[in-house]
Amino acid sequence: MSASQQAAELDKKGRKASKETRQQQLIEATIDSLAKRGYAETTLADVADGAGLSRGIVNFHFESKEKLLVATLQYMAEEYSQHWHQALERAGESAAARLWSLVAADFDRKICTKRKLAAWCAFWGEAKSRPTYQVLCGANDKHYQEIFIGLCRELKEEGRYGFDPDAMALCLCAMLEGLWLRLMMGEGLTREKALAASIDFIVSVFPAHFNHSGPRENGSGGR
Repeated sequence: MSASQQAAELDKKGRKASKETRQQQLIEATIDSLAKRGYAETTLADVADGAGLSRGIVNFHFESKEKLLVATLQYMAEEYSQHWHQALERAGESAAARLWSLVAADFDRKICTKRKLAAWCAFWGEAKSRPTYQVLCGANDKHYQEIFIGLCRELKEEGRYGFDPDAMALCLCAMLEGLWLRLMMGEGLTREKALAASIDFIVSVFPAHFNHSGPRENGSGGR
């Protein structure tokens, strides 16, 4: 490759990096605006001002509010999916360790912040966003639920518990979603308290597998 070709390639990469940086700035500003103003009241002007960029830059990268909101939802969905997949990978093969890791991951500082929770609630609460939400997040949500069902089924078999795995998985996911909502609303709840409440629940439901410190080393026997 000639010097001029190398220079052109570097310039191309520079422009690409700049584009990605600008888009990320705008997405972060959109999350801030959703948290502050909600879905309906967020405007391209709000996002531009929040990002410290011109309104023309917003139009250049996303063309419309709808496309910007879709990009923001997609970013948040991918971030959350990657986060819990990484939690599973770190946990190893034990069903107890995997469930513990998933529960803890929901209250990790990287993913569980008031601004992000408020942005999620803005998407959940806006009727216009629901079809888009299902397209972008429906498959991931279903897979997430199936992971919980599989873990509950495995833990039931190991611990000879009496619950229905599908119903228990639904309870676990509903508990996590409910705690996210309570965190967003404030009321003095902290991430630490929410995690502690979740741990109390799984310790009471899976006593052969967990204590308050984590998975039991020999949590595959009977009660």
